[in-house]
Amino acid sequence: MEPQLHRLKSEIIKIISETNGISLQDTIDLLLSCPKIKESKEILKPIKEFNNLLFYFQNNAVNARSLFDHPFSQALFQFFKEFPLLYYEDHIHLTGSLSAEFIYPRLKKILCGKKKKIYEKKIADIYGKKALPIHSLNDVENLILLKDGDRFDTYLKILFLPKLILTDRRAHAEAAHHMARELYIKYNVGNIRLKFTLNRASKLSDEQIPGISRLTEEDVILGLYEGFTEFKKSMPNFRFNLSPCFRKEVNFYDSKKFDSKESHINDQVDRILRIIKKYPYLKDIVNEVDTVGEERDLHRKKHFEHMRRGLRRLQYHGFNIRSHHGETWKTLKSGIQSVDNAMSIWHIDVLEHGLSLGINPNRYFHRLYQKVMELNALGKSVPKGTSEYHELKEMHWNESIILNKLLKGIPISPHEESSFIRAKFYTAREIEHYQHDVLNRMINKDISLTVLPSSNLKLTGQFPDYKDHPFSWWEQKSVNLSVGTDNYITLGTNYIHELLLLLFSNAKDLKITKLLMIATKETRRPYITHLLWEMRRKINASSLDEITY
Repeated sequence: MEPQLHRLKSEIIKIISETNGISLQDTIDLLLSCPKIKESKEILKPIKEFNNLLFYFQNNAVNARSLFDHPFSQALFQFFKEFPLLYYEDHIHLTGSLSAEFIYPRLKKILCGKKKKIYEKKIADIYGKKALPIHSLNDVENLILLKDGDRFDTYLKILFLPKLILTDRRAHAEAAHHMARELYIKYNVGNIRLKFTLNRASKLSDEQIPGISRLTEEDVILGLYEGFTEFKKSMPNFRFNLSPCFRKEVNFYDSKKFDSKESHINDQVDRILRIIKKYPYLKDIVNEVDTVGEERDLHRKKHFEHMRRGLRRLQYHGFNIRSHHGETWKTLKSGIQSVDNAMSIWHIDVLEHGLSLGINPNRYFHRLYQKVMELNALGKSVPKGTSEYHELKEMHWNESIILNKLLKGIPISPHEESSFIRAKFYTAREIEHYQHDVLNRMINKDISLTVLPSSNLKLTGQFPDYKDHPFSWWEQKSVNLSVGTDNYITLGTNYIHELLLLLFSNAKDLKITKLLMIATKETRRPYITHLLWEMRRKINASSLDEITY
């Protein structure tokens, strides 16, 4: 480590331990007023620079990337990496968390095999003809990394490449070992809740994987278990849970063997229960399931019936139910409704994403009004299929002619604009009441919520910047929170990166100690304090370090 970075890290550890992990902004202010630091231009300068960057970030003058490139941020990263307790990665998927270094040699092998043309055609169909040929790690990285501006549909597609190599038990074991090692060593993650698709058979043409028919549910579960267990031999404090995922989409089932989605789900439930009965040591490892996939058209009660019976059977066998809901939506109300139904019909224990419960309806609908009026002033219609189009169609209008004018791009009068404002205002108020009812019911039921800042920002586009993420609002309302990265390789992030984003985004109010407690699930605040002083003792041999708490 460079001398400047090492000194910055030392000062960060000292001030955090001495102040018991107060907010980042207060921590920086105290560093800047420290007499010893004032005497050292080498250390004072980068702290001042970062303080200015943080101010500019809060005022939308620079993006989060500028913060991460700074030495102070890198030193703060090291502080989190060296914290004595391991972090809980509560939401991570298999396919989007495998590095190019892992994928490339295995992909190269199948692209040189007998079925080369079949694989190349699949890659070209998903990624385009320019994706070929694949000759290097950079080529793979370019395909699996989400580009700026790409959204949810593209995200789901580019997760395809790792699936080509995950076609047998050994591949899953190697993937699990690789993931555990990377997360443990690089990001201090020692507790992984891994999400994976148990059965990837599908009617969807984009999901047809060569050789996938030979892969059994038992191969997947045992392969992942063996890979993680092998890593655990070298790191005994490593822990993991395997969370089989059911895809929510109606067409995502094996139509060659089953006549309906419900039949396939029930068969998968049978298989999970048989596997646990056959291998009893899996009972404490495979004790929950998750539901994933595109949800924009799956928010009504009838959409939940396909899985209801299967999930209920699992609950009777002691399984927890986690669900990806409130992540994407056509209208904000339907996004909230999807969470409502997941709670009421599936009786979920943990909500993943839940972003629809964190969006401010009044801001959301006023911004929609501004966008639509910008188009109307230019005589432009509202494009079909956009969120603005769907929200306008669902509003209650006193005069339908105003809606028709807005959709067609016919300029409206000031009187009609006032009517538009009233329509969006009352819509926002009604949805705000619904949102708070659902959120409060979730809190009362003690349903946990997993936050994924990078995933939410990059995939949904529902808030302008990281500092607009609802994490802090949820934290203030005492929601039981945890943190995940989703598909961290694909999203270009990592676990500590997510913690820093949360810290930077609410630099004035979020306490560092509180964030550590959420990330480590350690509820004993005095113990966190003790560990911070232990970190201080390692960098400072003064007599003060001998004080015990």
